[in-house]
Amino acid sequence: MENTKTSKSLFKKILAIILGFGPGIFAIGYTIGTGSVTSMLVAGSTYGMQLLWVLLLSCLFSGVLMFAYGNYALISGETALYSFKKYIKGGKILAILIIIGISFGQWGSLMGILTISSNMLFEIFAINFEGLRNYEYLTVLIIAITIIVIFYSVMLVGKYSFFEKILVVFVTFMGLSFIVSLFFVQPLPMEIVQGLIPSIPDVPGGKMMVAAFVGTTMAAATFLSRPLFVKGKEWGIKDLKKQRKDAINAAILVFIISGAIMAVASGALFHQGNPVENVLDMAKPLEPIAGSFAVAIFFFGTLSAGLSSIFPCLLIAPLLIADYQSGTLDTNSKQFRIITAIACLVALIGPAFFGGKPILVQILSQVFNVFVLPIVVLGIILLVNNKKIMKEYKTNIFVNIGLYSAFIFSCLISYTAVIGLVDKYL
Repeated sequence: MENTKTSKSLFKKILAIILGFGPGIFAIGYTIGTGSVTSMLVAGSTYGMQLLWVLLLSCLFSGVLMFAYGNYALISGETALYSFKKYIKGGKILAILIIIGISFGQWGSLMGILTISSNMLFEIFAINFEGLRNYEYLTVLIIAITIIVIFYSVMLVGKYSFFEKILVVFVTFMGLSFIVSLFFVQPLPMEIVQGLIPSIPDVPGGKMMVAAFVGTTMAAATFLSRPLFVKGKEWGIKDLKKQRKDAINAAILVFIISGAIMAVASGALFHQGNPVENVLDMAKPLEPIAGSFAVAIFFFGTLSAGLSSIFPCLLIAPLLIADYQSGTLDTNSKQFRIITAIACLVALIGPAFFGGKPILVQILSQVFNVFVLPIVVLGIILLVNNKKIMKEYKTNIFVNIGLYSAFIFSCLISYTAVIGLVDKYL
């Protein structure tokens, strides 16, 4: 009897921790989707743990940027793009370029996310109803339309807390699924240590993969949207410590979950010489090593990753536009509903016209994300060091070191992306 009570008490405590997660849950939703899973799988199966250092640096700088943007919002009471326009010379043009660049990247990602998620659900249905394989294209399209209609309907509810609770469920399932998968196939400890030593694979596409890694893990959309989500949480100046803890937790979880995906691919496929270019291709080579149960868990995690990313990707364009206009997001406005409806139609381009698995679209959209990243980092450096805005809250030297390091890193990665694209396509 006591054991039962203890179990229930422990479950309640765990549930309270999960449900108590703040705006960082959106950071995880933005960061880890099917595009991110695909990048980690391709990297892990092709290069082993060689790019672990890129993931570590990206997550470290992501934590610093989430903290800086969140703190700025709590101290100044203003959001990112609105502040760019208001306080930075030429900030209006920069803000517009950022909106266009990030929306392009996120909507491109959304096409891939919806296509892969729809294909995964089709595979699950086809196992039980073999006749569906004769109508694959139509079935995938119907599944995609159903998913996007459901998500758009939920968007119309227009409550931050409601979005957050749904994301908590998806992200929790996703994280647990990938971490459990790691127990079935593990990379060698020495490979993990070697992966922390900076090196770039000297093969075609190696540089582009590094850029895609940063584009998906150190996503500009995550930082720019954080002030609006912090405000949506109704946090104030008294919640500075809570905001810092939330940013740190989000960065750590992104590293753990992403690292687990890479490690599973490395442990199961790298030494067998089975590189993959698609999440769905992971199942067959993984099954003889880990068994059908592990494959089911991994698929479930990947599906949760895709579904957890649809919300943030649909939200990003109206978020950024609202931020630019007034710094306030009205989820009940006509503008919000029209823009999210357009995003839903763009998402359907993937399953309707690509039909299969637009992995290249996913990776390219992540690569293009890095080109706006230096502007986003430089913008927050200028804002948090503006004494008129920050008043008595001085940004400490360690945060500034982190921000300037992130800026240098983002510039180097942007240069690497250009070289990678030139090498591969010119």
